[in-house]
Amino acid sequence: MSEKKTIIRFENVTKRFGKMVAVDNVSLSIDEGEFFALLGPSGCGKTTLLRMLAGFETPTEGRILIDGQDISKIPPNKRPVNMVFQSYAVFPHMTVADNVGYGLKVDGVGAAERAQRVEEALALVKLDGFGARKPDQMSGGQRQRVALARALVKRPRVLLLDEPLSALDAKLREAMRTELAILQEKVGITFLIVTHDQDEALAMATRCAVMNRGLLQQVATPSDLYEYPNSRFVADFIGSVNLFEGKLSVDEPDHAVIDSPELPAPIFLDHGVTGAHQTNLWVALRPEKIELHKRVNGAEAPLLEDARPGTNVAAGIIRQISYLGSESVYEVELDNGRRVKALRTNLTRQDQEDFTWDEPVWLAWHACSPAVLLS
Repeated sequence: MSEKKTIIRFENVTKRFGKMVAVDNVSLSIDEGEFFALLGPSGCGKTTLLRMLAGFETPTEGRILIDGQDISKIPPNKRPVNMVFQSYAVFPHMTVADNVGYGLKVDGVGAAERAQRVEEALALVKLDGFGARKPDQMSGGQRQRVALARALVKRPRVLLLDEPLSALDAKLREAMRTELAILQEKVGITFLIVTHDQDEALAMATRCAVMNRGLLQQVATPSDLYEYPNSRFVADFIGSVNLFEGKLSVDEPDHAVIDSPELPAPIFLDHGVTGAHQTNLWVALRPEKIELHKRVNGAEAPLLEDARPGTNVAAGIIRQISYLGSESVYEVELDNGRRVKALRTNLTRQDQEDFTWDEPVWLAWHACSPAVLLS
């Protein structure tokens, strides 16, 4: 297997606007051919980082390199990158073909070659035969494809996407996610997408970087980001999660026990935890990893096969049900008033009828399910 080649490198990059630090000493490497996502809440610095790479902002400190070359002083139109904006920014008075070929025309590419490359780009985004149309004759999803084709036709080394799907409705966004991932794999260009939508990033990217307040929090594959967050912020930002504060009471190489005042029983883990006895820490437990069991006629607490007796269970009453079609989310109130979310997949059309409002239930989870966070 050939070694991956780094194409983009941010080296100790900081960007200040007056006294405000938008990007704070970020170092990050992106490999050639990756579909990389910058993820974070509004104001976290992800768009500023993208704009510095595109050349629309200049770093206050640090360097940005593409293929080992410092591009900090190179104007945007001379960089081997192209950008797809949130608003598409297509020219309404031009045909689709003229929109897609505009950059090539500015670069002095001949008419014959320009027409061929425009045709190839439109075919890539499944708009064959749409060249003569005007943008106002197309749907939002089609206009987004025009913007993609216009960026791809110049054959950039890196394609930058700034919240490219935010203007689309939910169903179209989902379809475009799949199309973008397939397109990136087909053309082999490095894609760098900025989004605040976690589902979008997890569905498309090969790796993600989570940012908060200008700082890089974690860089990982989508599955590692979700299953092995390195902090409460990342765990809480990526998907839905139940967070419990506790203390490490037992720590052995093959198991650990955490006592949380928020839960009636200890949390048992099937692995050791790095930390001193009675260390303060947090446990992240995803809703889909919690099982719901009936609690009627004095039924005993369930014991999952990998837990210890008297651990990884809690009694409560269902106080809220959110039916989401493919799944249902149950908000369960424990005896101490703490609410915990549990998720069940609706495998049949009657699954959502198994549990109802104000029903007593047991919550239970496997020893491998919780993630332990030290910060």
